[in-house]
Amino acid sequence: MKKYLPWVGLLARLILGGVLLAAGLLKYQHLDKSQMAVRAYEMLPIALANFLGIILPFVEIAVGILLIIGAAIRISALVGGVLMFAFMIGISQAWARGLSIDCGCFGGGGQVEPGTANYLPELLRDGGLGLLAIYLFRYPQSKFGLDRHTSDGDQNNG
Repeated sequence: MKKYLPWVGLLARLILGGVLLAAGLLKYQHLDKSQMAVRAYEMLPIALANFLGIILPFVEIAVGILLIIGAAIRISALVGGVLMFAFMIGISQAWARGLSIDCGCFGGGGQVEPGTANYLPELLRDGGLGLLAIYLFRYPQSKFGLDRHTSDGDQNNG
């Protein structure tokens, strides 16, 4: 079983990193909409929400790239996990408060028609990605990465 852990790590890296990279790139193309999406949660002062709307895509892109190439896996997984936890808090509070918004997770965002927001799949997705982040933080060994934890079968992990 232990010999499969580096392959599980690779899969976890590619999934979490790929999702973060895609989300960041889609937001990066329309930073004004990214700002609007963060404001729609009505959790932060407008200036801070606008700042986060600009910064978030760059953080997602950076963490996504680091995970995909297998560099700084533990740190990248920690940041990715914190992002997923923060997203889950935002989505949960929007749901609990009866807001009807598009999460803006992959671009877009903002108000939607009342009753059309479906938060459960978003929470389940982010929860699953959070579990991948926890796994990678705990077991950073993976195939084909740049970290010293990377295992190509010849090291202690393989």
